[in-house]
Amino acid sequence: MGSGELCKKFDSKKAIILGLGKAFPHQLVLQDFLVDAYFKITNRHDPDLKQKLVRLCKTTSVKTRYVVMSEEILAQYPELAMEGVPTVTQRLDICNPAVTEMAIAASKSCIEKWGRPASDITHLVYVSSSEARLPGGDLYLAKGLGIRPDTQRVMLYFSGCSGGVAGLRVAKDIAENNPGSRVLLATSETTIIGYRPPNADRPYDLVGVALFGDGAGAVIIGTNPCVGSEIPLFELHSSLQRFLPDTEKIIDGRLTEEGISFRLDRELPQIIEDNVQGFCDELMGVSEVKMDYNKLFWAVHPGGPAILNRMEKKLALLPGKLSASRKALADYGNASSNTIVYVLEYVLEEAKQRGEEEGEEEWGLILAFGPGITFEGILARSLTI
Repeated sequence: MGSGELCKKFDSKKAIILGLGKAFPHQLVLQDFLVDAYFKITNRHDPDLKQKLVRLCKTTSVKTRYVVMSEEILAQYPELAMEGVPTVTQRLDICNPAVTEMAIAASKSCIEKWGRPASDITHLVYVSSSEARLPGGDLYLAKGLGIRPDTQRVMLYFSGCSGGVAGLRVAKDIAENNPGSRVLLATSETTIIGYRPPNADRPYDLVGVALFGDGAGAVIIGTNPCVGSEIPLFELHSSLQRFLPDTEKIIDGRLTEEGISFRLDRELPQIIEDNVQGFCDELMGVSEVKMDYNKLFWAVHPGGPAILNRMEKKLALLPGKLSASRKALADYGNASSNTIVYVLEYVLEEAKQRGEEEGEEEWGLILAFGPGITFEGILARSLTI
């Protein structure tokens, strides 16, 4: 097939995902052993809190996660497990290099799968809610990858769980407005920035202990794939962002002397349930693609099982439609902005396993929800079936 024929197959004006990559810290956490390890490593004894965490761990559906935190780190920084001690400096001393290391590893994996040299990257979009420094992690990532000094960079800081899809939206706009560009989107997160010992006055902290994980993700995005050297995965057809007024306190994160204080309101799943259909209808309306929701593939950031369950019920989705999100949650936990990359990899894996006929689940929605409450969505087309 000639290059002209291939280019006719894809809309050259639309951004296309050309590669995916991921990376994790070395510390693997098995959910079954988390509770005892957490109370031991923080030197706490509270049977009631311990039982509460046991129950939470069972309800999250998480099986394994990766974390930067280790006994070695707590031995070097014992103040991280103390109450009322200013530790933001120590936390950033750990987080800043950790997220850079993971972002470099995920990006290298993505670039290798993409099949072209890092020198072909023209733009970099960097997403993290786990670091704070000048210059930012985008520059350290660029240096670690050895990409050209004229690579144009954008940082998205403290976007939380919606940051990955926000990054896709920004990378899409860059690619579509800069013909010939190749955009690297990198996300990297660690929970050390908000790590705390168990405390009866902060029972909501246990949700994060039971749910969140660390890691990094990377995506290459561009238009007009090159024949023979690039594999088109998803076309990013149209995007939409909306925030819900007066919901600023529902997902509340603040940088304090003790790191990030983070809290999810119990109303969050209900608010998402009440608004998700309207958002999806609007996203589909913008694109003018008319299709039953059960004919789409779904790549949803797995904020937690309650959110996925309520979405499934509200949209009357068939069993298995959110299986990629559930699998990512089970394998990696909620890794904030990174998780959508893991979900997209599972969407590809499932499509390959099913061996679907042409046109089946060709279109799909990529969704995430973050502070604001902010809805991020992209209508995408699978180019692998």
